[in-house]
Amino acid sequence: MGLIFTGNELKTEAAKASDQLPAAGLGLSLKEGVSLKSVADTVQDNEITRKIVEPKEEEVTEEKTSAAEAAIAVEEAAESEFSDLVIAQVNDYVNVRDKAGEDGNIVGKLYDDSVGTYLGEENGWYRIQSGNCTGYVKAEYCVTGKEAEALVEEVGTRIATVTTTTLNVREAANTDSRILEQLPIEEELIVLEESDGWVRVKVEEASGYVSTEFVSLRTDFVHAESKEEEEARLREEARRREEALEAARRAEEAARAQTESVTEAAAETAAAEAAVSGNGAAEPAPAPAPVSSEENYGQQVADYAMQFLGNPYVYGGTSLTNGADCSGFVMSVYAHFGVSLPHSSAADRKMGYDAGGIANAQAGDLVCYSGHVGIYIGGGQIVHASSSRTGIIVSNADYDTILTVRRIF
Repeated sequence: MGLIFTGNELKTEAAKASDQLPAAGLGLSLKEGVSLKSVADTVQDNEITRKIVEPKEEEVTEEKTSAAEAAIAVEEAAESEFSDLVIAQVNDYVNVRDKAGEDGNIVGKLYDDSVGTYLGEENGWYRIQSGNCTGYVKAEYCVTGKEAEALVEEVGTRIATVTTTTLNVREAANTDSRILEQLPIEEELIVLEESDGWVRVKVEEASGYVSTEFVSLRTDFVHAESKEEEEARLREEARRREEALEAARRAEEAARAQTESVTEAAAETAAAEAAVSGNGAAEPAPAPAPVSSEENYGQQVADYAMQFLGNPYVYGGTSLTNGADCSGFVMSVYAHFGVSLPHSSAADRKMGYDAGGIANAQAGDLVCYSGHVGIYIGGGQIVHASSSRTGIIVSNADYDTILTVRRIF
């Protein structure tokens, strides 16, 4: 390329290795006595001059534009992260079918507030993928797009899982603040707030802060349950219930045998004493109390748990008299009935089977919260090892957000 500027006799050529200048890829050849400054002074409005004196400004502008576009792209990506969700809004569940129509075979259930991924739409039906279930749900029972995005925080649960042996929950977001509670590894907590390096979580009857260094974070959504998964779940729940009932029967029989043995021994002692004193035969010992039916096991659990009201809360403890924490209390109460439960409130959320929420709770059910668990005693109340300040107490079951209600028997 060559350009001739009359008067200054400036000639531009394709750049050569010997005369390169920072002029946007152009090389300049100047006649003797003509400086680059004089050219700039006399042809300031010329395009070539702008290319010589403004490249840095153009680069900065381009960088600013690029950064702004990137920021917008990130923002749009964040906004669209949940734009393909389908969320059920029903009283119980909506059927997932293998084709778009009520004559389609049921392949699963999408429960209220459960979430699926939008795959398409056909004749008023959404095609979704949710968990291990893919199929069609009637659009009128679900929301998607902006409506679904608005529900994300409501239907999604942010969970922090403890990854260290013992995690301190602190009053404030710093290591100098007072320790409120200590939690075992794998305990799962609901996140209330996130900040730099710390998350505020719900524990016992309060909230506190834990370092993100010692927890893993995730957002949970409830997904559809396939027909096969539902059948497997029901079989497993029936098996667990039968195991729990059998354990309770064995414990009951052992207790009855012990009672009979003690009664017989007392009768023999009384008879011997009567014979020695010459007072004749002793009065017969009273018969043992009748054995309760298995349908009443839950009430027996609740009644037994209530005997320990006022006893202390001790982190990591399992003693019903000398101190237990929430899951230790539940574990030891059920151990009295021959049923083995884990020493973890998070693991308790998977025991037994779903009782269908607090509205359907029965005495003896486990009422599970974020980082806490108690035993339902009826009348909308639970008995639980609450905190080191209160010990074992009775509280309203809805004192905090209930995650699930589990039935053991």
